[in-house]
Amino acid sequence: MTRTEASMDALRQTGDELADATVATLFERGEVGTFNSLMRYVSTAGAPLPDGLPEVAREYLEATRVPPSWVDWSEMEKARLFFIDNNVHISTALSFASMPACYVVPHVARLLSATHGLKYPAKRMAETGQFTVRLMQPDAFEAGSRFIPAAQKVRLLHASIRHHLRRENRWDVDALGVPICQEDMIGGQMFFSLLVLDSLHRLGIHMSQEGAEAYYYAWRVVGAMLGVDREAVPKSLDDARQFLDLYMIRHMGPSEEGAHLTRQLIDLYEEIVPGTLFDPIVSALIRYLVGDTCADWLEVPHTPWDTAVKAVPHLLGVLESIEDRSPLGAWALDRLGHLTTVLELSSLTRGRVMHYAIPEHLKKDYGVPGTVPRTRRWVPPVGASGR
Repeated sequence: MTRTEASMDALRQTGDELADATVATLFERGEVGTFNSLMRYVSTAGAPLPDGLPEVAREYLEATRVPPSWVDWSEMEKARLFFIDNNVHISTALSFASMPACYVVPHVARLLSATHGLKYPAKRMAETGQFTVRLMQPDAFEAGSRFIPAAQKVRLLHASIRHHLRRENRWDVDALGVPICQEDMIGGQMFFSLLVLDSLHRLGIHMSQEGAEAYYYAWRVVGAMLGVDREAVPKSLDDARQFLDLYMIRHMGPSEEGAHLTRQLIDLYEEIVPGTLFDPIVSALIRYLVGDTCADWLEVPHTPWDTAVKAVPHLLGVLESIEDRSPLGAWALDRLGHLTTVLELSSLTRGRVMHYAIPEHLKKDYGVPGTVPRTRRWVPPVGASGR
């Protein structure tokens, strides 16, 4: 599909019809508080819905309780194995590339700053981390899993933000389109899929073409479950590249909110890194993965580690060699990656499960106008976005 300014503009005029209608009805009937209270007890797929749940919410949950009928489950299994093989690297890419990429889009940074929950990077990172880990569980789409309820709640959360910003005339729809529109939802999908693959490549991670395509496919499934129009979303990595490049050219730039959110993110991870000696590596890694231009826009400080961090791909290359040549080494590194991801999530969540709820008010202070075979190694095209 050829992407044009006109086709991208059209995507800015559309939100998520099903979720938007559900949220609008909940607010009209004053049932948001009841819904939030009862939904704290809905955390696993297939569990009986609680008594007293508003009927419109019950209808929404029934309509969205299963994944799309077109899902290729063999491709999803490839994606899961790809995640197991690269989970610590994927967590690094999500933390130090995907999140800053969100902040380099000024209207997205403003939107994040305009909400209570999403302005805090620890909460947002914890939710993103838990969401991704749940997606890649073997039983993610079966009864008893936590992924589908999380997806249902995130979709309503986005709809509630659209509802508030438009109702309170705090979003310039003529200039910016619908808040959390289809273009921005697909853009976010690209940040958490294609940009992750780009970052893994920049870190020197050996990825097969099959693994990269499967990981992207999994996020296409996620997008559909979060209300993204299946016909609008890029179907292939090449189409995704075209979309992401055009999206970033259209929207990326500096903003006060983006710099502030980035500073919060850096502070958060400096707290997680033991001691203070290695604190500068946080800024250095962000700068390395997003590039100097974006890092300057986000006011990421230069540090003495800016040069040293470029050795990371060489170190990871040694570990990759061990993994490729030794089954025991592969098992040990996979376990280490799993434990690192669990430790990171535990640090972010303080050991709690994160709950998504529909915010009844937005912040008033902001006026927002088996391993996958290692064959056909995946390499992004020259001049790929993100650098």
